[in-house]
Amino acid sequence: MRQLPRPGLVLVTDRSLCPDGSLVARVEAAVSGGVDMVQLREKDLSSGELYRLALELKKAIGGRATLVVNDRVDVALAANADGVQLPESGLPVGAARRLLRHGMLVGRSVHSAEGAARADADGADFLFLGTIFPSRSHPDAEGAGVRIIREARKGVRAPVLAIGGVDKTNAALCLDAGADGIAVISAILGAPDTKQAARDMKETMRQAWTQRARSTAAALRGSS
Repeated sequence: MRQLPRPGLVLVTDRSLCPDGSLVARVEAAVSGGVDMVQLREKDLSSGELYRLALELKKAIGGRATLVVNDRVDVALAANADGVQLPESGLPVGAARRLLRHGMLVGRSVHSAEGAARADADGADFLFLGTIFPSRSHPDAEGAGVRIIREARKGVRAPVLAIGGVDKTNAALCLDAGADGIAVISAILGAPDTKQAARDMKETMRQAWTQRARSTAAALRGSS
């Protein structure tokens, strides 16, 4: 089973940000820039279209990043993806795992500390937690803020990935609050240069992660 590095950078696909048909090329560039996981999330596509896109992305990624398919266990299996990302109202984690091949990842989207605890207890390999900040993809959703990350992190062992309006200006806030990584859409796909955008985001995350480690170490020294 391939584990997401910490801090992990996830790119969620959205073809509407690539009207010129450049999604696959832009995802490939983003992976070259440091994206660790790609979530294929194109709800309007038919099964066959989604399958073919998954194959294209898998070839473009070339094993440099993990590929998971949103909700569609059948497509993830058919395309030999690395796993699935289940919506909070989707299949139970255990049911999806019984359908998948051994070693495939099962993630869960959650929207509260209680939901995170349930998904963790159910055995999810990672959690997408949001919406943290107002976002283009969920314009009507009020951002919960980083408080929800702190609350969810208390009783959860699985990696928590902050999603929703996260960009280079607030990624560090999410990591400081306890997130193990971030998931983005427009912050990378909407940038003129997706490779550079991914590289800049990853560097911001590394700096925040290093600072968090130093702060934790200092706190431990102070309490001893």
